[in-house]
Amino acid sequence: MKRFSLVIFFFACASFAMAQQAPEGLFIASKAPDFKAKDQKGEEVRLKDLLKKGKVVLVFYRGYWCPFCNKELTRLNDSLQFITEKGATVVAVTPEKPENIDSTVNRTKATFSILYDEGLKIMKAYDVAFEVQENVATRYRNAGLDLEKLNGKNGKNLPVPAVYIIDKEATVTYRFFNQDYKKRPSVKDILDNL
Repeated sequence: MKRFSLVIFFFACASFAMAQQAPEGLFIASKAPDFKAKDQKGEEVRLKDLLKKGKVVLVFYRGYWCPFCNKELTRLNDSLQFITEKGATVVAVTPEKPENIDSTVNRTKATFSILYDEGLKIMKAYDVAFEVQENVATRYRNAGLDLEKLNGKNGKNLPVPAVYIIDKEATVTYRFFNQDYKKRPSVKDILDNL
């Protein structure tokens, strides 16, 4: 009985510890994992190829339904010329299905590549993915946002809103990572770090 109680206690502690783990994202000076995915035009985009041209501004966003994401992507698109003049490419990554990416493009007029992260491979590699708790998912559903329908096989997973600047050697030189989905970096801050 004592052994059984010890096993239950260990399992409960392990479960609690796993529940407390939250994504931390990549840190400055980390090597950025290579990735490839298709963008809204059906073209394959690979980080390694983009880095041959210059730095990459990698943006993780939640979905077309997120007003804070739309505002951020619109600002980036409005300032795209300033970013490209510094030799950088903007790429956004989302868990939402490709047809919903079309809604993002319509709302933000984004002309840079937006990638569907099928299977959350990119989000997991960059340690930004998390599963939305059921009580929060229920509130979203009650507001008309069913994450499982919007994301398809990616389920009720979202990224912590994050922006990384990656240099030609695939090193992270800038990081914005904030659990508060309402906070985003300014374009000026991004430009200052390019």
